[in-house]
Amino acid sequence: MSFLGGKGKSKNSGVPHIAASSGGGRRSSTAIESTIGSNTYVKGNIQGDGGLRIDGKVEGNVVLTGNLIITEGAQVKAEIKASNISVAGSVEGNIAANRVEILDTGRVWGDLTVKALLVNEGAYFRGQTFMPNDMQPPQLEPPKSGPAPETMRAGPGTVVDVEPKRPK
Repeated sequence: MSFLGGKGKSKNSGVPHIAASSGGGRRSSTAIESTIGSNTYVKGNIQGDGGLRIDGKVEGNVVLTGNLIITEGAQVKAEIKASNISVAGSVEGNIAANRVEILDTGRVWGDLTVKALLVNEGAYFRGQTFMPNDMQPPQLEPPKSGPAPETMRAGPGTVVDVEPKRPK
């Protein structure tokens, strides 16, 4: 399996996949360079220019310029900033990213500041979502005024909506 543009190992078949945008050959922003193993507990701040995969437990702050993958068994209690984030485990804390995906096994308690959000069926999310103000809602055009519809005479097989006339 290939994820984030890198070569995946066969044991990573259950690892969430983050679609990486081509960054002009900047492998450090898309490749997973570090892993916190399933039997590892980290308390403190994590900062890096590459990608990170968390299989274990993390408590503190996580600031990355690359991608973050939080696998199914992972437990994270942190404020998180990263390029793209995929959550299959549990996160308690606010998240800021370009794109966040909460997979069906993912659980998030905290506010999200994102440009794109994907929440799979079965996922749990409790918090608020904030998106950039530069996005404009679609502009709806008023309906074009045309001639009034002709009054139909009720005949056999014709359905007519009847509304009682109200006195003026």
